This record gives sequence, C-alpha cells and structure tokens, in this order.
Amino acid sequence: MPNLPTLGVRRLGKHFILHTQGGTRLSVLDEISFDVDGGECLVLDGPSGAGKSTLLRCLYANYLPTHGEIWVREADNPGRIDIVTASPQQIVELRRTTISYVSQFLRVIPRVSARDIVAEPLQRLGCATEEARDRAAALLARLNLPERLWDLPPATFSGGEQQRVNIARGFIAERPLMLLDEPTASLDAANRDVVVNLIKEACARGAAVVGIFHDTEVRDAVATRRLPVQPVVAESAIVA
Repeated sequence: MPNLPTLGVRRLGKHFILHTQGGTRLSVLDEISFDVDGGECLVLDGPSGAGKSTLLRCLYANYLPTHGEIWVREADNPGRIDIVTASPQQIVELRRTTISYVSQFLRVIPRVSARDIVAEPLQRLGCATEEARDRAAALLARLNLPERLWDLPPATFSGGEQQRVNIARGFIAERPLMLLDEPTASLDAANRDVVVNLIKEACARGAAVVGIFHDTEVRDAVATRRLPVQPVVAESAIVA
C-alpha cells in the first residue's frame, strides 16, 4: 500500500448564504484539489479576498465545505479520516493529536497565564505539568517574549506579544499537520526570523505545513511549493 499524503484535498468547494442580503449566495472556493506530504510547506498564493483563509478554516473544520473531501492521515495511525464527514468527537481528537492551527489573532483566555496557554496542548497529550510549562517557557524565550510576562494573562499584551504566545501554542506540540494564517503579520524582523526557523524545523521533522504569508521574504524563505488560489468567477445566485 503506497504511503498516503498527510493531507489530501479533493474538489473542495465553499459558498456562503447571506441571509441578511436576501439569500444571496457567495461562492468563495470551487474545485480545489491538492496533496501535501510530510516535509513540505505549501504556500497559498492569491490576492486578498481569494478565499485563502476560508480554505484554511475548512482544513481545520471551522467551516463545513459545501462539497468535496479533506483527507487527513491521523497521527500514529496508518489510516486517514475525511474531515468533511467526521464526527465532532473525531474533529476534537484530530485537533488534539494531529492538526495545529495558528490564526492571525490569539483568542485570549481570561485569567490564564501566557505560559499555561502555551503549555496546554502538551498537557492534553499527557505531558506532565511542570515539563509542559518548562517547554512553554523555553519557546516563549526563543520568541523573545520578556520573562516578566510569562505568568501574566495576555489580555493586556501588545498585538505582537499576543501573536508570539499564539505561535508558541501552535508549535509546541509538534503535530503532523500545521495550518498557518499570516503568523508573522504583527511581528518585527527578528521574530519573523524565529518563526521562519520554527517552520523549517517543523518540515525537517516531517510535518506538513500549509500557510498564508503576505510577507514576501517569509514566503520565499519557507515555501517548498505554491498553490494559486484565485477568486471564484461566478455570479451570486439568489436562493429561494
């Protein structure tokens, strides 16, 4: 049996129904197909509004596609699962063991420290609390977050500081599939370089990475392959 890709997408489509606009149908993705193997960083290329972030949200099961298939090879499992038809319990397990997602913004958790936010994915995998917190501290230090902030809730952090917490949380568990939506958008040059190295290290250990990077230097540094994503050319339909 041939090795399966970490991620396989077949004829994926997504449209939205705008109920406040008289049932207007807005087509965003249509007939998207690709594979990503471990060790690759596939960069989604295309203009703003082409649907790149929508595609990532479909891959993470935040959005349910209108049609198509999204096959993910599970961690430590020779089989694979279709996210489009998976149960909520299967999605939760995939997010625990297999898929990381770094968005452009940290969803702040009230009264939880930055260090514990970063450590939590490791703890969910069974890592001892102190070991997880130590590894979280090491990653926050690597991302140049001042130590005085580690044990504070990040609600009052700057945008760049919050994003470094977000990146650390996404990278700490070393999952096989990583989805990155503009992870370096609010970072300075030094921290962009750290993230580039983290992505290269993830690929070197065999992770499959799918990302959106509007920073040309970052995109050129990490891409092993590019997938053009273009706006769907179709008239919106009124749904009765």
